[in-house]
Amino acid sequence: MSPSTSASLLVLVAGATVLGACQTAPAANAGFLSTYDGLETKEGTLRVSVRDRRDDGMAAAIERLFVEPAQLAQGAAEGVAPGDVALVLGEVDRQVCYELSRRFTLLPERAADAATARIAVTRIEPTGAVGSGLSAVASAFIPGPIGIRPPGSTGMLAAEAELVTVEGTQAAALAWARSANVVGMDSPSLSRVGDALQFAEVLGDQVAESFAPDGREARPVAEPDPCAHFGPREQPGGFITRFVTGLYVPETQGVKAQTGE
Repeated sequence: MSPSTSASLLVLVAGATVLGACQTAPAANAGFLSTYDGLETKEGTLRVSVRDRRDDGMAAAIERLFVEPAQLAQGAAEGVAPGDVALVLGEVDRQVCYELSRRFTLLPERAADAATARIAVTRIEPTGAVGSGLSAVASAFIPGPIGIRPPGSTGMLAAEAELVTVEGTQAAALAWARSANVVGMDSPSLSRVGDALQFAEVLGDQVAESFAPDGREARPVAEPDPCAHFGPREQPGGFITRFVTGLYVPETQGVKAQTGE
């Protein structure tokens, strides 16, 4: 590595370290939830913003659940290509399905005796592809799992979700946001929505945590798998690609665009 390259990387690391501890700010209410009453901020989270509420009595009475396809809130993806938006919505569908299937019995269609899970993506901020490429190069010279990202190259995903009873009452609700950090373990990506796609998995985990009543543990995946149409749950090719290249590559992760069907 040339002296000039080394100097550039040092400057990048120094600048990123200063900004690396930034906290994800809560997203403004998008108007998707039937009510925002009772939402409380989850304390102790730096990289993610969580506001949620749950009526444990209502949630405990819910076993059968239909999950609506993820929606896009108005104005949530300005400047993001429709194809990339479809990828994000598809990945949100997949990850939410995976996690809720471990807490509820998921149905392929609506049923009069089943509750409903609704979710909307309320903000997509694109990933800077050039900055991600520089980050991948820098990571090759920096040992360990911590990576650096140039300021202005980080993306973001925000969403709202609610669990609705058969009677139409909100049993649980969530307002969530996650921004990539310039210093951290968020993998860079050449995809313009690489960060948003990665954060869909974190979102799925939080939806299940916010919706499942206290005491309901994760269960084995049902047979047949209600999320099988999204592909295999394990994606070893994605891990190998990240290890070799340092990049998050959606094509190796099983990401599929939402078709709207």
